[in-house]
Amino acid sequence: MKNRTKIPNLYLALILIFMYLPIAIVIVYSFNENKLTAIWSGFSLKWYSELFQDKDLMEALKNSLILGVLSCFCAGVIGTIGAVGMARLNYKTKGVMEYLSMLPIMIPEIILGMVFLAFFSAISLPFGMTTLVIAHTTFCIPYIYMMVKARLVGMDPALLEAARDLGASEIRAFWDITLPLIMPAVASGSLLAFAMSFDDVVISVLVTNSRINTLPIKVFSRIKFGVSPEINALSTIMLSVTLIIILGIVRINKKNRGGNL
Repeated sequence: MKNRTKIPNLYLALILIFMYLPIAIVIVYSFNENKLTAIWSGFSLKWYSELFQDKDLMEALKNSLILGVLSCFCAGVIGTIGAVGMARLNYKTKGVMEYLSMLPIMIPEIILGMVFLAFFSAISLPFGMTTLVIAHTTFCIPYIYMMVKARLVGMDPALLEAARDLGASEIRAFWDITLPLIMPAVASGSLLAFAMSFDDVVISVLVTNSRINTLPIKVFSRIKFGVSPEINALSTIMLSVTLIIILGIVRINKKNRGGNL
């Protein structure tokens, strides 16, 4: 019996090692003084210093941040209004509409990117930040929509009815009652959407031009010629930011659950 109980633990340990050992190696060698990533020659922070002095990477980082903020804001507005509107409707094709709204995260990125490429080419829309924002907003909407929809399911409809009985209009009831209650879901969905937008490569490559590069595109183009210590340092920073976002989502969800008790 003891051997049987050890097998699942051993299996889990192997999975964790294969998943996190490469990440740990990247983090460790980002502090390596030697330019060769396979040889450790001492602790150093010079690659972080050179990273922030790299104008191309910093420009790409700025583009990614602008793109992430704009796309998440647009997706937040559309996804929130869509979830609230769908929650109030009751018709036979509601399930079909909800399924269609989830398609952007079900379709493979390469197919979705080619669809955007063909569409933007057909309407003669110049490729650049505008097309990037439209494409990223499209696949970010479902993440916020799902979060807000789940929050609305647990919301007591009597609160809105009481507000309407007291004379509040639909807009006032939404602004004073619904929006504060769903704001944690909007925030957590926006953080998740930002992470997905910041990480995207496939769609971004197909809908941008040579003058506007996002950080993932720039990193992808550089690692074709080998992984430099600067990329290790950048990966460590991006991993740290991702962990902060995840912790933020977990904290928001905990507060959201606590408010429901």
